[in-house]
Amino acid sequence: MSDNRPLSPHLTIHKKILTSILSISHRFSGIGLSIGSILISLWISLLALGPKYFYLYQFISSNIIFKIILFLWTIGIFYHLYNGIRYLYWSLGWGFELRTIYLSGYVVIVLTFISTMAVWFIK
Repeated sequence: MSDNRPLSPHLTIHKKILTSILSISHRFSGIGLSIGSILISLWISLLALGPKYFYLYQFISSNIIFKIILFLWTIGIFYHLYNGIRYLYWSLGWGFELRTIYLSGYVVIVLTFISTMAVWFIK
């Protein structure tokens, strides 16, 4: 029997809902923050090596790609923080009503946006 049907439901047939997207995004942001933490540590180590390496730091940090990556990392920090607090409440058994789940998801998105903009654009 070799028909071309998948053996189990495939991801493409499932409806993309807010809760699943936020859950997957939480995992990706955790991975991104782990990688970003290593890069930030290397960046700080480069600064500690002395003045001649400081010029290398200035060159790297003035690049627009570096700033975009740092901006995305900031989004990841706030998203993972707020969504982690949301999961912490769930661990306590609070907020499992469907309306509350969606409301808290939107609150996470809005707080992430506001916090990121505050860090980057309020001087």
